[in-house]
Amino acid sequence: MPSKPQKEQESNEPNKSQEEHQSNENQEPSKTNKGNTEASLTQAGVLKNIKSQLKTNLTITLPKGLPISDGTFLTATTKAEANQVEILFFESKKYLPINDPKLKNSKTATVIARLVVKQYQNAKEANEQIAFVNFSQNGGQEVDLGYNIKGYQDAGAGSLWTGWNEGRWAIETHTRTDNPEAGVKLAKQAVQFLETHMLPIPKQNGFARLDVYESGSLIVWQDEKLVYTLDSIKEPLKALEMTTTFYH
Repeated sequence: MPSKPQKEQESNEPNKSQEEHQSNENQEPSKTNKGNTEASLTQAGVLKNIKSQLKTNLTITLPKGLPISDGTFLTATTKAEANQVEILFFESKKYLPINDPKLKNSKTATVIARLVVKQYQNAKEANEQIAFVNFSQNGGQEVDLGYNIKGYQDAGAGSLWTGWNEGRWAIETHTRTDNPEAGVKLAKQAVQFLETHMLPIPKQNGFARLDVYESGSLIVWQDEKLVYTLDSIKEPLKALEMTTTFYH
């Protein structure tokens, strides 16, 4: 059994300044884009525009809003195939519409996350894509992560992993063996964050890898035949925060 069920009610809302409006301190959109301007200056409008441009039959869940830097706009590029969609989320210094060609080579826009949603033949095949582990059964050195959560450490090839379970999620931090405290510190920060924020409830499982060195954080979860993958997020705790915006 996982060491603690993920709470299914308590959830902190994303920062209102990020969710309810985007910055309009920067350059206004050109007149040619004016028809879609007002909606696009809110995150809700951006996400609605993303959904309308996806051209897919897949029933996917988008985030309620994403944390972006002050004074920036949320935008994205979209790509859809028969059984897969890919969305690159950007924050930009100027207003740029969804799929604006400038996003392909733009010094004013920064990738903040990539979301890939893929549909498999059935839920069993989808579940096989999730690296779910029950860490208490795997063993390893126990470590107290606070809030009655036990973590389990495993080391090899210069890497140190600290893993724990919350509900249907397996979560682990990665550091190097010459910097062991950093992995435990990140794990404790993640546990504390999840005391007041909800991860999406997977059907059946989810897996999160949080990298101390900001190079390999990865979040994957299943929703029946669909598998969501969230990556390209530099800061590990930001990756966790972005994932909680998919909780509805």
